[in-house]
Amino acid sequence: MQMYEVEFTPEAIKDLRYFKKFEQNIIVDAIQTQLLHEPTLETKNRFQRNPPDIAEWELRVGSFRVFYNVDETVQIVSIERIGEKPNNSIFFRGQEK
Repeated sequence: MQMYEVEFTPEAIKDLRYFKKFEQNIIVDAIQTQLLHEPTLETKNRFQRNPPDIAEWELRVGSFRVFYNVDETVQIVSIERIGEKPNNSIFFRGQEK
């Protein structure tokens, strides 16, 4: 099984730092579990976004959302943004998108 490399954009790093330490751990664990292998395989919590306004893919981790793109040729998962979706609105660092 091929492993993908995960990279965080500067924006995603700022997003991650916004969360409490234990929340950061939950998010990073999910990224490592879900996105290192087959990041483009759709599951209940991992799916292609339509429209792909923030990123092409979304990973659901409880109320957290990880938005990412995948470059299949070099096998890199680029984490674009990390937010929170308590109901139907997405929040980045406490601000509604």
